[in-house]
Amino acid sequence: MSKFWSKVVHGLTPYVPGEQPKINNLVKLNTNENPYGPSPKVIAAIKQFADDTLRLYPDPNSEALKTSIADYFKVKTNNVFVGNGSDEVLAIAFQALLKHNAPILFPDITYSFYPVYCKLYEIDFKVIPLNDSFEIVLNDYLIPNGGIIFPNPNAPTGIPITSNQIENFLKKNNSSVVIVDEAYVDFGTESVIHLTEKYNNLLVTHSFSKSRSLAGLRLGYAIGHADLIEALIRVKDSFNSYPIDRLGLVAGIESFKDDSYFKNICQKVIHTKLNFIEKLTSLNFSVLPSGANFIFAKHTSVEGNIIVSKLRDQGIVVRRFDNPIRISSYIRFTIGSDEEMDSLLKALKLILST
Repeated sequence: MSKFWSKVVHGLTPYVPGEQPKINNLVKLNTNENPYGPSPKVIAAIKQFADDTLRLYPDPNSEALKTSIADYFKVKTNNVFVGNGSDEVLAIAFQALLKHNAPILFPDITYSFYPVYCKLYEIDFKVIPLNDSFEIVLNDYLIPNGGIIFPNPNAPTGIPITSNQIENFLKKNNSSVVIVDEAYVDFGTESVIHLTEKYNNLLVTHSFSKSRSLAGLRLGYAIGHADLIEALIRVKDSFNSYPIDRLGLVAGIESFKDDSYFKNICQKVIHTKLNFIEKLTSLNFSVLPSGANFIFAKHTSVEGNIIVSKLRDQGIVVRRFDNPIRISSYIRFTIGSDEEMDSLLKALKLILST
């Protein structure tokens, strides 16, 4: 601590990202990265554009990338906002759309960056408990609020909500912004981007990090009514007019061009996930439904912290959450390649047999 700190710094408990261990030959299944690299066309484009033009600023409005996204989802470019990873997009949305007199609402078990943003921007918030099955019950959010945000599928549980459920909720909650964080949507959950044309209070955020295999480049975007997007742009341009670098713009555009590659790797991850769930269940794990590229599970008799520790001894890293206490026995397993999941299953069988 320092006397030079601003007042807000003293009250911050920063978000803790998933561990990035520097261990050779590690099976890394803790941060929901895609086991498959980006499209070869993306790599080729980056190499082609890594030239003398890097001395120049990128397009501050990212118009070409916005156009690619708009064309893909059949919306207008003024319905699209892009940022330096979906975390930055969310941070801007908290500032631009969620700072009102009433508290904002989000689940008690969810992406742990949400309360961090609230503390940073001094936004009042109220957490809404998941039900006993760890599901988001949208009717519980029909109380006075300054905005609502939740992931779909939720994280770290992985449980999805249907598009119809969300639309029915939007019909009832029409006086505040609803942000649906779809970071994992491409792995088995129905997107609600199509609803942004009907509901002017809906903002949907996406990430390039998971399904498009570009976590190392930091790209994200939001789609919503033009008035919501204008608010995001006003905040963005008040502190960083150039969030997306030249190589990031190229990579994002190319990733949308190679749609067959994108869909193929998503389906591969989904297939591996379903196979892994079946085998994990046979090892006496209780597994929550998952519309993501990870699953949330607990063993019926062995504590999660013991399993995580023993897996690490075998060079396999997964993730467990101590808070809140009712999920401390659960383990979040990122879905890796078939070979990685086979290694994980082999290790689990060994652990559970001793």
